[in-house]
Amino acid sequence: MLNTRISLVALALIAATQAQANDQAESKGFIEDSHANVLLRNAFINRDKKHHTNDQSQWGQGVIANFSSGFTQGTVGVGVDAFGLYAVRLDGGKGRNGGAGIDFFKRENTVDADGRSSAANDLARGGAAIKFRISNTVLKYGDQMPALPVLQYDDSRLLPESFTGALLTSKEIKGLELNAGRFTQEARKSAQGRDSGALKSINVFGGSYKFTDNFTASLYTADNEDVMRKHYLGLNYVFPIAADQSLTLDFNGYKSSLNKQFVQRAELNGDSNTIWSLAATYAFGPHSITLAHQRNSGSTGYNYGGYKNQPWGVGDGGSTIYLANSYWSDFNAEDERSWQLGYGLDFGAFGIPGLTYKIAYVVGDNINTRNLSNPQGFGEGKEREIFNQLRYVVQEGPAKDLSVKLRGSWVRTNNAVQQNGYNDDGNEVRVFVEYPISIF
Repeated sequence: MLNTRISLVALALIAATQAQANDQAESKGFIEDSHANVLLRNAFINRDKKHHTNDQSQWGQGVIANFSSGFTQGTVGVGVDAFGLYAVRLDGGKGRNGGAGIDFFKRENTVDADGRSSAANDLARGGAAIKFRISNTVLKYGDQMPALPVLQYDDSRLLPESFTGALLTSKEIKGLELNAGRFTQEARKSAQGRDSGALKSINVFGGSYKFTDNFTASLYTADNEDVMRKHYLGLNYVFPIAADQSLTLDFNGYKSSLNKQFVQRAELNGDSNTIWSLAATYAFGPHSITLAHQRNSGSTGYNYGGYKNQPWGVGDGGSTIYLANSYWSDFNAEDERSWQLGYGLDFGAFGIPGLTYKIAYVVGDNINTRNLSNPQGFGEGKEREIFNQLRYVVQEGPAKDLSVKLRGSWVRTNNAVQQNGYNDDGNEVRVFVEYPISIF
């Protein structure tokens, strides 16, 4: 009876929605709809750690080339997507290049007279995928960069991550997007090869539906072999107040059930986690004010990302954390509660179009600092972060679309957090200069 009711609800939903125009019927051809572009990215990150870990610093120049063909004409369209990545090290920061959190270039096995390892001089990687389209449904197989709440590739460093597998994306019904996929390899950001991540295999399924122009909901699930099962719920509602005013409510939540072998390998406290965040952003003219709360519960913190050489490596992408309070610190420790106050400003209203600024203050407490060596813990853990980001995009002229992003974060923790090893005090600076070039 329950299955019958679900089927009837699905039929009613389909009947009440409009079908999308047939994209494949409007195909112009493999060559005619092709596009190619290159992104030049110069990136620098420096992390000044204060206590138990070494400082980290890397600087490099990256080239990210992408080609996307159109689809052949006919009922079933066929096409190809491909990418090529290359990066050269400008400064590896001897003794400061081993940070998993930066991962511009892998560390070499050789060390200097002071026992410090150097980073690789350069790296190159490429990939391609074949794609098939029927109506508004696309099946892609090969190397790709999935962007889903439960499998999100990381593009916040010099070069992006990529995954190898199959992904089916359907947009047959207006406002509804469905995704189903299976990936069996992951290429880390600093990798030459395509199977360098922690991934064994991951199955993903879910979708998003735009109920109205102002309300969108997303529901996804992932089964990561020998690691965990993860479920995600996202809700976004925009309340228009006036012509230049709005209030946006954004909810994101994950529920994870971890494999016992992974718990042992990563030396975690338990095998379950629930984490969620709710953010309210009031935008008025060029200003925006954000209030957010994030809460973690279960027998361990929220786990994501990581690679094979890290016991805690999950392999689901370094950006698989759709949560409000994720900056340098993710505020995702066991039982942690955190609050954010943020402010944004668009300088376009003051005669400087393309210039934006954001500042956020996040404070977290109630961190359970127990671990396997100290089940009683070190007392209540606390941390706080100030995040700043200034970004400018050139609006016209020969350098049109060139962007410069300056970002700084200051994280401070108490003794309980430091003793537990969850986090450390530190200052981080990032400088990203990007220039996109459209070839055709």
